[in-house]
Amino acid sequence: MTASRSPVVPVAVLLLLACGAPWTHGRRSDVRIITDENWKELLEGEWMIEFYAPWCPACQNLQPEWESFAEWGEDLEVNVAKVDVTEQPGLSGRFIITALPTIYHCKDGEFRRYQGPRTKKDFINFVSEKEWKSIEPVSSWFGPGSVLMSSMSALFQLSMWIRTCHHYFIEDLGLPVWGSYTVFALATLLSGLLLGLCMIFVADCLFPSKRRRPQPYPSKKLLPESSQPLKKVEEEQEADEEDVSEEEAGSKEGTNKDFPRNTIRQRSVGPSLATDQS
Repeated sequence: MTASRSPVVPVAVLLLLACGAPWTHGRRSDVRIITDENWKELLEGEWMIEFYAPWCPACQNLQPEWESFAEWGEDLEVNVAKVDVTEQPGLSGRFIITALPTIYHCKDGEFRRYQGPRTKKDFINFVSEKEWKSIEPVSSWFGPGSVLMSSMSALFQLSMWIRTCHHYFIEDLGLPVWGSYTVFALATLLSGLLLGLCMIFVADCLFPSKRRRPQPYPSKKLLPESSQPLKKVEEEQEADEEDVSEEEAGSKEGTNKDFPRNTIRQRSVGPSLATDQS
C-alpha cells in the first residue's frame, strides 16, 4: 500500500518557482530611476540619462538597447539612468525636454546633449572613447542647477498641479468645464491682488517715502522751478519801479535846486526894480 502524497509540497514548490522566476529567468535592471528628489546625484560622477515617456513609440524601441547598455555601466564606470517625464514634470522643465527620447551625458556637473545613433555599440563608444569632449556643454545659465532652470521646473510642476486639479473638479466633483475655468480665473485674480499687496509692502519697507515739511511762504531759497519765470518777472517789475522812483527823485531834486535860485533872483531883482521906479 503506497503512502498518499501531501498536497503541501507541490504548493510550496510552485511558490518558490513564482518567487524565484524574476531571478532565474532574468536579472534586475541596471538602469537607475531619477526623480525630483534625487536628481542632484547627477552632479557627481559620469552619467548617461534618458528622458522618455511610456506612450512614446521611439522610446519603446530604445528600451532594449538602453537596458543592454546599462549592463556595461560598471565596466565603463558610468551610471545609466532614465527619467519618466510623465511622472517627473519638474525635471522635464529643468532640462527643457522638447523631444522624446532625449539623452544627456553628464560629467561632474557639465551636461551635454547626445545626438548620435541610438544603439548599444554607439553608446559604449561615446563613453569609452570620450566622444563627449567634442560637444559643447550646456551654458551655466541654462544648467539644471541654475536659478532660471529651477524657476522653469517650478513652473512645470505648477502646470501639472493645475491639470490635476482640473481633472479633479471635472471627474470627481462633477463641475462643468466652464466652472473649473471660473475657479482658476478667480484664484488667479486673488493671487495677483495678494502678490501686488506684498510687493507694495516690501517696497515701503525697503524704500520708505520721505514726507516733506510745510515751508513758510514766501521762501526765496526753496522756490520750485515752475515759479522761476514768475520770480524773474517780479524782479524786473521791482527794478523798473526803482528806476522810476529814482528818476522822480532826481526830477524833484532838480526842481528843489532851481527854486532857491529863482527866489534869490527875485530878491536880487526886487530892490533894483524899486530903485528904478523911484
